[in-house]
Amino acid sequence: MIDSKRQFLRALGLGASCSALNGFIPGMGFMSTGFANEVASLGEIGLHHESKIDSVIWLHQNGAPSSMDLFDYKPYLHEMDGQDIPEHFLQGVTTSSAGGIGKLYVDPKRTWKQYGKSQAWFSDLLPNLAECADDMTFLRSCKTVGATHSISILKMNTGELRPGRPSLGAWVSYALGSRNSDLPPYVVMYNRTQPRAGTPNWSAGFLPAMHQGTAFLPGESPILYLQRPDLVSTAQQHSALSFLKEFDSKNPNYQYDTELQARLRTFGLAERMQQAAAQVVDVKNENEETKQLYGIDDPISGSYGQVLLRARRLVENGVRFVHVISGHPEGDASIVDWDAHSNLPKNHTVMAGMVDKPIAGLIKDLKARGLLERTLVVWAQEFGRTPWGESGNGRDHNPYGYTQWMAGGGLKKGFSYGATDEIGLNILDPNTAVDTYDLHATVLHLMGLDHMKTTFVHNNRAERPTVNFGKVVHDVLI
Repeated sequence: MIDSKRQFLRALGLGASCSALNGFIPGMGFMSTGFANEVASLGEIGLHHESKIDSVIWLHQNGAPSSMDLFDYKPYLHEMDGQDIPEHFLQGVTTSSAGGIGKLYVDPKRTWKQYGKSQAWFSDLLPNLAECADDMTFLRSCKTVGATHSISILKMNTGELRPGRPSLGAWVSYALGSRNSDLPPYVVMYNRTQPRAGTPNWSAGFLPAMHQGTAFLPGESPILYLQRPDLVSTAQQHSALSFLKEFDSKNPNYQYDTELQARLRTFGLAERMQQAAAQVVDVKNENEETKQLYGIDDPISGSYGQVLLRARRLVENGVRFVHVISGHPEGDASIVDWDAHSNLPKNHTVMAGMVDKPIAGLIKDLKARGLLERTLVVWAQEFGRTPWGESGNGRDHNPYGYTQWMAGGGLKKGFSYGATDEIGLNILDPNTAVDTYDLHATVLHLMGLDHMKTTFVHNNRAERPTVNFGKVVHDVLI
């Protein structure tokens, strides 16, 4: 007696295969529907205006690096190294650590240089990325709410301090749908480490479940159970899935059961992904020059470089939103992200060594292939770091002022917007502040979406990606 759908599938010889289709997203639970996106291939909303980009590569720098040690040079901070912070810098600032405020701190080994026609400053930690200075657009007056990783990471990705709201990638998937019916529109990747707060960072929230991010594992085989069982042919699998779709569609409640519809679409997309995805995520056929460009031959940058090379291949094949979380390289287990409360020189040397060449390689590769003008690369982080030392040579969390940057279509290249004060603690002009909502609104604008018109009715309320906040930062756009 066949008394469950799972038994029915097993009876057809598809148990292992459908297990792959059902649980295709690692860590997302049984029968996850995050990649069932052939529905609404044109999106639920569509363009509000002409788009400048087709895809986004969202580079979350997990743990929050120090802008003033990477690309926000502060000569006055160097002059004041080891001294108490002048009181006027602390107006409106609340410290987030029990240790309070220490002496101003600068890594004595750090050197700085200006690059490109834009004369942007970079430290010696980012020599490869510095070569891309004239392709980058700096947002030097970023701020956020909260200074706890889990809270601020959720806000960076979803605009909310608590789990439950859709991520930015989910909104893009919902509004615009898929550009390639053989691949999900929203993919999540990381090397070795997921961020704090985990899967809610790429959740669909109250949007239909099919719009959540599809998580790929790190390593050589990012998609589990991609291949059919040896004893099941392509024709057998397709016949069984067609029968299942026809069987369920005759259910009188089918048109109201969105979860059942999503699961069936999941099966269909997963079947197509068995053909398309395997080729897209396989970087082995890339030439050696390209692999070296991404630093894949280096044990420090190799795992992150492999992920970013996959990101390029995904946007090249029509994926709309690729969310990449920086993990950590092989080696010292004490360094797992950018969160340097102590020994910042060691932490940032390792972490910058992991991301510098791959990110520069990504920008250069996209540009060489003519993809950069229709792609947006975003360096995003949950908050910044303080200019004073913690534990002597570390830095504490700072939500008051820090730098993020973008590169790609529709932007003023080699341009800096806003600024922080002379020690990198707070934004100088509140009118230039760029909150998470503003960054999200700007990304959506470049995608052809008005963040105030991108809505979904939930609990009788028209919800928006930026809640009721956010403004497009028009000054960085061409």
